[in-house]
Amino acid sequence: MAQSDPRLNKEYSAMTLRTAIIGYGKMGRIRHNAMERHGGFDVVVACDTAVDPNARVPMVTDPMAVYDYDPDVIVCSVPNMMIPDVVCTALARGKHVFSEKPPGRNSQDVRRMMKAEAAAPNLVLKFGFNHRVHDAIEEAHKLIQAGTMGDLYFMRGVYGKAGGPNYAQNWRNDPEQSGGGILIDQGIHMLDLFQMFAGRFNKVQSFVQRNFWTDVPVEDNAFALMKNEDGIVASVHSSATQWQHTFRLELYMRNGFISVDGILSASGSYGTEVLTVALNRLDPTGNPIPNPESQEIRFTEDHSWDKEIAEFHAAVAEGQPLKCGTSQQALDVMELVEAIYAADEDWSAALRKDTLKVIG
Repeated sequence: MAQSDPRLNKEYSAMTLRTAIIGYGKMGRIRHNAMERHGGFDVVVACDTAVDPNARVPMVTDPMAVYDYDPDVIVCSVPNMMIPDVVCTALARGKHVFSEKPPGRNSQDVRRMMKAEAAAPNLVLKFGFNHRVHDAIEEAHKLIQAGTMGDLYFMRGVYGKAGGPNYAQNWRNDPEQSGGGILIDQGIHMLDLFQMFAGRFNKVQSFVQRNFWTDVPVEDNAFALMKNEDGIVASVHSSATQWQHTFRLELYMRNGFISVDGILSASGSYGTEVLTVALNRLDPTGNPIPNPESQEIRFTEDHSWDKEIAEFHAAVAEGQPLKCGTSQQALDVMELVEAIYAADEDWSAALRKDTLKVIG
């Protein structure tokens, strides 16, 4: 007998979703807060390596123990190397899953989760690529989709931060746990936005470097140039030596340009989110006049966490399709990350050498 789809059940859609959070650090608590603001979730248990006596929810230290609380949903906020196990186990046990990015350490991890997802077609799997639903990014996307700006020619993106005092000791800089350095940790957001605006890229050139933290086995800078089948070119610089924290995305179209400077974040270190829009003015011969007038829109509140949670709830409870954070989007961006690493032959050779040392 075929299993019915619970998302089509009106009683199910009216229910508050019992939720377990595996990984109750910074991101797990951010998701908890967003779910409380939404109101459609009841966080019944959280799991972490140690029990926080001040937590406002029951806590366990064994990830499997969360299933004793009979959750409908698993929120996965664990280090990259643990994500595939947590996601696949949850899907196999009939639970919907919201997982943080990066979606594992490599494309093989994503494909493993996609296989588990395919075996559970009634369940929802969403990855947290929240930059897609920042207000400035959404407004930029709407303007481009409207067509008045004309064809997209090229994009530039800079996303960087200072590594910080514990950079070398952070698990994110252990390739066995993370899969890479600043590119897969932070730059992956910019790459995901590139693919949101322009689709997949089939040609990649890159330089991947260790500039400051030379004893750390992952990159602290990555520069890449890519082009898709339509000829749209994008360049990205992802950096852990950007001492002045910076987010800047530029999109140039036939009839003008759009830029997003700054991004509202949990750290609050990237400044106000500013959307700039400029339409070309033409001279009597029909050529664009340099330095067109522009308009700015400033955003002072970050709604991205709430938008992601709302979309996830609608997908689980009402059967609405996911637009952001699908497993296919996760695979596409992870393959682009891998292509950037592979395109720098010196970096790829160094990684192979380091891997052989570990094996030996």
